Order: sequence, then structure tokens, then C-alpha cells
Amino acid sequence: MRPIRMLVATAAASTLALGLTAGTTAYADRQPDRQQDGKHDTGRTGSTAWTGFSLCTKPALTAYRCGTLTVPLERSSRHREGRTLDLSVLEGGNPNASRTMLFLTGGPGQPGPDLAPRILQALSGVTDQYRVIFLDQRGTGDRPLVCPELQAQRGFSDLRVPTRQAIRDCAELLGPDRAHYSTTDSVADFEALRRALGVQRWAVNGVSYGTYTGQRYAAVHPDRVSHLVLDSVVPIAGFNGTLVSSYPDYTRVLRDVCADPARACPGDMANDLRTILRREPARGPMMFDFVTTVAYADAETFLDLPQWLHDGAAGNMAPIDQTYAEWHEAFAATPSQYSQGIQASTFCADSDFPWGGADSWEQTRDWKADRAVSRYSSRELFPFNAEAARGNGLMTLCEHWPRVRDEEVPDDELSLAGVNALIINGERDLGTPLHWAKAAHRAMPGSELIVVPNAGHSIQIGRHYPEVNQAVADFLLDR
Repeated sequence: MRPIRMLVATAAASTLALGLTAGTTAYADRQPDRQQDGKHDTGRTGSTAWTGFSLCTKPALTAYRCGTLTVPLERSSRHREGRTLDLSVLEGGNPNASRTMLFLTGGPGQPGPDLAPRILQALSGVTDQYRVIFLDQRGTGDRPLVCPELQAQRGFSDLRVPTRQAIRDCAELLGPDRAHYSTTDSVADFEALRRALGVQRWAVNGVSYGTYTGQRYAAVHPDRVSHLVLDSVVPIAGFNGTLVSSYPDYTRVLRDVCADPARACPGDMANDLRTILRREPARGPMMFDFVTTVAYADAETFLDLPQWLHDGAAGNMAPIDQTYAEWHEAFAATPSQYSQGIQASTFCADSDFPWGGADSWEQTRDWKADRAVSRYSSRELFPFNAEAARGNGLMTLCEHWPRVRDEEVPDDELSLAGVNALIINGERDLGTPLHWAKAAHRAMPGSELIVVPNAGHSIQIGRHYPEVNQAVADFLLDR
């Protein structure tokens, strides 16, 4: 493996401001009166309540302690005493450590506590000196949003195209409550959890969508974040649902895979992909999902994609079609594993689209999307096509998702200047492409960026990159 490249911003550390009161110790993370049993602030405040920790009851989690945080479904003043949500919380690492870390999983749709054993292995370099907190973000894990048909159609996928009927059925099943599952709601939940745990400041470590929620939390509460780790970065301001800005990353990565002489690719993957889509334009959304899934599965070799694309360019689509059908079954997921209900509710509330935000009129979305995509040149769309941009799974999902209030946060409230951050991204990550991580690095003077050669999505988990895990540990244990 090529050595890891670490890029460090040149801004002087002395120019950074963490918002600390003069003389505050960097690791005085817990309130002085915090009880050792983890039950600080136990009880109900308004519509928020905390049970404290006790041994987890799930068989796979009995080595850890669990609790339940109760939060308001809606935090507006007129609903302050209204309905609530229970969020499962798990405590790993050293329960008596003076430092605390909040670990944020991805999706949106992944659980927190159920993934803790695997994640804690990857964090073994710091678990003696940190207690590590996981929670089921609203609508996930033990109490997921359930949309049976949408779940069956999409499973673990973010980009598989659902039917309009499955989307509308999901929205109808969830009803008006679907408006209360945005990232803004989750950020408020994180702060409620910090208060319940009696933590003054904590490290926040996010993977994939967890980087988005982590950045949003750090922007609102910079004085509460001692360290911010971003692994596989989603832009803090969101992204355009067409995802055309990521297409150059696909071209770069597809050609980089075949640049290795040992790979012996039968053709140029990017050109072969465009050849397929010139012949069969309607395959654009499916091929976008297919290539992205290959990158998730094996970013180093890309499986047999060079041969599959070359065969497809020659007119034989059977290998691709068969593999794609098999993956649909292999990547099935229950709502507790990956809730498609929360995917729809959160993505459609948070993302930007050619038609505007979540509160845009449904009747105008189609022609606004058509108009926006028609303006892209063939070069901008390479190696995909207009159909991929117009009809990818995210665009389709949110075009037909009923309008809700828009939780848009002004750009001037999204600054992360002064936040102590480490950014990690795989060079071949197509789920969260490298240019997103580089943009985040530029926006955070003093941050560090680690680019891992030949790597894909979610670098920390799985212990495939011990040098990265060590770099994360060094960062979290420093300062």
C-alpha cells in the first residue's frame, strides 16, 4: 500500500478560537457534580428525560451499559409538552474516563448501539481514555421509521430508484410527523444528550452521514466540541441532488483503477460506461447506482467491473443485469438495520434540489428539474448522462416526497472556523467523493486531511488501515 498522505492546513494555530473561557482545562469534560453511575440529570426537563445507564439487555450488547433519552418529537414552543421520542443510548470504552466521545453513524438510517462492538474495536487505541457514546438517532435502530415497500425496494441502498407509489405510501404512512426528522432535530437531540450526561465538552466522531450531523452540531455548539473527526465527508451545507459535481470523481477513479498495469483492464471503464449509456440512455440511474455500489464493495479492485463494462459496451449487458439483481437480494435490510423511512424524511428535508428545498411546490418540481439538467453539457455529465442526473434514486425519492417545512440553516451559521478537526477520506470513495473532503479541509483552517490511497468509504471501521486508526488515536489523545 502506498504511504498515507497527510495534508495539514497552514493557518497558524494561534488564530483559532475554540470559544473557551480563559483558563479552562481542555479535558475538564464532565461537570464536577457528575455522578459516577452515569445518572447525571436523571429525570424529566420539559419533554426531555434520561434514564441513566444500566446493563444492556440485548444479547449482543451485554458487555455494555445502555440507557434511554426521551426527547420532544417537535421542539416548537407551542408543542413543548407534546409527544416524545425514546432514543436508545449505549456507553462503551472506559465509563470512568474523564473524556467523552460521541460517535455518529451513517445513512441516514443506520443504528448506533447495535454497531458499537465493531466500532469500538476500531477505536481500541482510545477506549482506555474515553468513554464512547452511541445513540440511535431519531427514526433509527430500536424505534425505526418503517415503510415496508420502500424498504423492500431500496434495502441498504441510497441510490436505487424506488417507485413513485412506494414513496407516496411511505409519506402517507408516516404522516405529518415526517417533518420532524431533519438533521436540525437530531442536532438538538445530541445537545440534550450532552446535558443529560453532564459533559461540558466532548469529542465528536462521525462517519459518512455522521460527518454531516457532526459538522452541524459543531457549527451550532463549537464550544462543546473538543475534537471533530470526519470520516468520509458529506458537505456541511449539503449537496445538489443531481450529484453531477461528483461525476469527475467517477472518471478519475475508474481510470485510476486501470492505471495499474497489473489490473489488465480490457478497456477504458469511463468510455465503456458512456458507450452503454449512449446506446441505452434509460439505464443512467441504474448504472450510477451500480458503479457506486461496486466502489462501496471493493474500492481497491472494483471487482469485475472493468470486464462487466467492456462486455456491456459490446452489447452484452447480462453480467451487469445478473449482478445487479443478485445485489438487490444480498443488500436487503430491515428498518432497524437501515431505515428507508428516515432516509426519505431526512434526505428530502436536508438536501438541495433543482426545484428548491423541502417546502417547494410539488407541482413545479418536474419541470424545474428538467430545465436544470438540460443545461448540463455532455462533458459535464461524463461518464454518465442526463438521465442519471435527472432520475437517480435520491432525485426520484425527493421529487415525489410531499412538501414539509424547510429546515434550511443560513450559510453564515455553518462556520467551523476554529474547530479542532481531523478529516479522513478514501482516494476512491464514490459515496462521499474526495473533493467534498478537500472542500471541508479548506473551510477549516488548521484542520488535518488524511487521504488514503486506493481506499473507499468509511476508513476507520474494519481496521483495514491501522495507520489511520493510529492517527485518529493520536489526534484524539492530543491537546
